[in-house]
Amino acid sequence: MDYGFENGKELLDLCRTRKKNIGQIMALREMEISGKTIEAVRNTMKEKLQIMNAAAKKGLDSEMKSVGGLIGGEARKLNAWNEKNTTLSGNTINEAVARALSVMEVNASMGRIVAAPTAGSCGIIPGVVLTAGERLGLKEDELVEGLFAASAIGLIVVQNATVSGAEGGCQAETGTAAAMASAAAVQMAGGTPVMSLHAAAMAFKNVLGLICDPIAGLVESPCQKRNALGVANAMVSADMALAGIESVIPFDEVVEAMYRVGKALPIAFRETAMGGLATTPTGIAISKKIYPV
Repeated sequence: MDYGFENGKELLDLCRTRKKNIGQIMALREMEISGKTIEAVRNTMKEKLQIMNAAAKKGLDSEMKSVGGLIGGEARKLNAWNEKNTTLSGNTINEAVARALSVMEVNASMGRIVAAPTAGSCGIIPGVVLTAGERLGLKEDELVEGLFAASAIGLIVVQNATVSGAEGGCQAETGTAAAMASAAAVQMAGGTPVMSLHAAAMAFKNVLGLICDPIAGLVESPCQKRNALGVANAMVSADMALAGIESVIPFDEVVEAMYRVGKALPIAFRETAMGGLATTPTGIAISKKIYPV
C-alpha cells in the first residue's frame, strides 16, 4: 500500500482516505520505505525522543559554555525566573522555551542533540513536543506520534523547498522547525490533519523573510534566541489553528513562497556572517576576539 506524498494536499488526501492522522501516515511511510516493522520504526523515533529529552534537561540541571562562549546558562536563568515569578508569557511557553534554550546550549557545547530539521533549529521541536505532552498529560507513544507528524511537515519542506539557512535564511531553519512543531502540537492536542497544516502555514508566515546572520559564523547567537521565538511561534500558531483559525494562504503555497523568498535573499543574509547582526560593531568585535588575526 502506497503511503508516499509530495506535498500537503497529498498528505491530507492520505489522511482522509486511510482514516489516519499525520503521524500515523508518516510512520507507515517510513515502514514502507525502510522495510522494517512498524514497531521497529516507532522504537527508532522513541530513541530520538529520549535524546531530545536528555538535551532539554541538561541545560536546566547544569550550566554549560558553548565553544564560542556566546551562550551558556540562559536555560537555567529562564527556568529559575519562571519558577519564582509571575511571568508575562505564562508557564507553558516559558517551560518550552527553557527546554529549547537548553538543547541549543547542548548543541553549541558539542553535546548530543537531534538535528530536527537542523542543528541550528534543534531546540524548537523538543521544547514544544515535550512541554505540550506534559501539559496535555500524554503518554510517550503519543509524543512519538507527534514527532512523526512533525517529520511529515519537514519531509514536505525538503521535497519542495529547503531547510538550510545557507540556502534560504533562518526562515528555512527555525521557520521549518516551528512549522513542524506546530503541526505536531495540534495533533497531540486532538486537532485534525487540516488544522495541523493550517498551524504549520501560520508558523511559516510569521517568520517569512527571516535572515540567517550568525555572529562569528557560529550556531550560537542569535540562533539560540530565535529558537525561543520559534517555540512561541509554534505554540501560538497551534492554538490559533485549534481555535478554528485558518491560514488564508494554503500550506503548500506558503512553502513555495518561503523558498522563493529564501532564494531572493542576498548572500549576505544566508549564513555567511556577512550581514545583519554579524556585521554590527559588537558582532565584528566578537568575531575578532574569537578569531584573532
